[in-house]
Amino acid sequence: MSRIGKLPIAIPDGVKVSKSEDTLRVEGPKGTLERELTPGVEVRVESDQVVVNRLSEKKENRALQGLVRSLVANMVQGVTSGFERVLEINGVGYRADVKGEVMNLSLGYSHPIEYQLPNGVTAEVEKQTRVTLRSIDKEILGATAAKIRSFREPEPYKGKGIKYAEETVQRKAGKSGK
Repeated sequence: MSRIGKLPIAIPDGVKVSKSEDTLRVEGPKGTLERELTPGVEVRVESDQVVVNRLSEKKENRALQGLVRSLVANMVQGVTSGFERVLEINGVGYRADVKGEVMNLSLGYSHPIEYQLPNGVTAEVEKQTRVTLRSIDKEILGATAAKIRSFREPEPYKGKGIKYAEETVQRKAGKSGK
């Protein structure tokens, strides 16, 4: 049995979980999230916990049990405390600025990059080189952070570019001149 999939998800105070035919809805103090349920697994909402069971012992259903359980747990955590991702910008003249829902990035190209933040994601810029992204949906937050990072990934020689705060860039030695 899946070690992660068999664990029940505790429903904290102030969170309401409801299940219709094929959708799961989680409402909390930070907002509301909905997800379509995958066939092959059964999600039961009990009084103070959510339990995910698989309907058969097929390999796909065994894999889906842990996945669905993790997705539901992320939904519950998102509506209670939310998620946060920090990006650091390294490089001379590289900076970021946020105006409303648009992030302006200067990354050494001939033009500034204007990135429209998706719904549900907020950005905050500290010192023009540190961007904090916040959202209740972990999936959208991760995709947004990856998209912003893809504008200028960190390069291994000088370390210039956009990296995650917890990421370490493996540095390479440059040419050795004789």
